Amino acid sequence: MISIEKALKDYLDYLEIEKNRSPKTRENYERYLRAFMNYSKIKKPKEITIEKIKDFRVSLARKENLKKLTQTYYVIAIRNFLKYLIRNDYEVLSPDKIELPKIPKREIEIIEYNDLERFLSAPAQNTLRGLRDRAILETFFSTGLRISELCNLDRYLNLNRGEITVRGKGEKLRVVFLSERAKAAIKNWLDKRTDALEYLFVSLSKQISPLKSPKVIGKITPRAVQRLVEFYRRKAGIAKNITPHQIRHQFATDLLINGADLRSVQELLGHSNISTTQIYTHLTNKELRDVHKAFHARRRK
Repeated sequence: MISIEKALKDYLDYLEIEKNRSPKTRENYERYLRAFMNYSKIKKPKEITIEKIKDFRVSLARKENLKKLTQTYYVIAIRNFLKYLIRNDYEVLSPDKIELPKIPKREIEIIEYNDLERFLSAPAQNTLRGLRDRAILETFFSTGLRISELCNLDRYLNLNRGEITVRGKGEKLRVVFLSERAKAAIKNWLDKRTDALEYLFVSLSKQISPLKSPKVIGKITPRAVQRLVEFYRRKAGIAKNITPHQIRHQFATDLLINGADLRSVQELLGHSNISTTQIYTHLTNKELRDVHKAFHARRRK
């Protein structure tokens, strides 16, 4: 029988090469599976039993600050590992015997439209940094990009077409679209750039003097984007939390509220499974309530 170390390496290679998963996904799966194997002291795949999995799940549940959703990731990793082993003709525990924990549906908060407009308009338009930040915020809201996708955007895009081909999770390509406001903001930003870096958004040095423009110091980082989003949330006086991913939520919700169908939103967000996109549907309940109030039983008034 194959050793657990060899089986794990083969599985991780399969994820990366055959399934085209990202290095980060591989890293996460290895962490989840090693935690289980080290806890259960497993040497061979056939030693994976339902009792050992139950004991491991109890240990996860007793860990402080480990969310239910995170605990689920460990269980999913074990199940998928077992599925892989069975497909490769190893006699191991059936993954069907492992039940996933029930977790509450994610609740997503969105901000009011007036607050959103104030937030998007918060960056100044008379500085290089302000032009960049306005372009970032408008691009986020226009496309629903993930933060990593935004940081990797190429500078040399066709603004007239207003379309960007994005390489998302699992190296999947999709097309996203720029609004007129996003195109204008990007053009204003690019017109003031003097560097030759190929990235659309770059990090800028601190401005020592008002008379000197900040210097371009490289590709913008996700952390820098998170900080600027938080800065403009405060500047706009918005009490609710706003993150780059929250702007992605705003993008999806705005589409659904204005009549877009779920499949189209799934495509624009780059979700592999429509069930991921369905987390947004409860946010449109307010619109349904307004419809009901406006049109239901009007003759009874």
